[in-house]
Amino acid sequence: MIVSKKLVVDTKGHSDIQDITDRIRLVVEASGILNGIVNVFVIGSTASISTIEYEPALVQDMKDHLESLAPESMTTRHGNTWGDDNGFSHLRATLMGPGMVVPLSDGRLVLGTWQQNCCH
Repeated sequence: MIVSKKLVVDTKGHSDIQDITDRIRLVVEASGILNGIVNVFVIGSTASISTIEYEPALVQDMKDHLESLAPESMTTRHGNTWGDDNGFSHLRATLMGPGMVVPLSDGRLVLGTWQQNCCH
């Protein structure tokens, strides 16, 4: 059985990180599916999906690390071509990845104790 559900996640941009774990759990519970996989994918070239221990210090560490890898202030060929100055967002999203698969066992997401699904 396949169940598909669209979730809309509002972010502030600039590597805003949102915990979407509970929203995914609700979709899983409503589906009635007990075992399988949950595929989470973000549509868009400047956003990503990953897991993280969603606590303020680590969330800020992640933002700082992304800033060091692809700073907002960096000049990109993309920005020069399109004039939108968001090349850094595309680079961050590419490094993080657009999706992930989470195992589902006995109706529960198989995640580590401190592991949450996050949209960036």
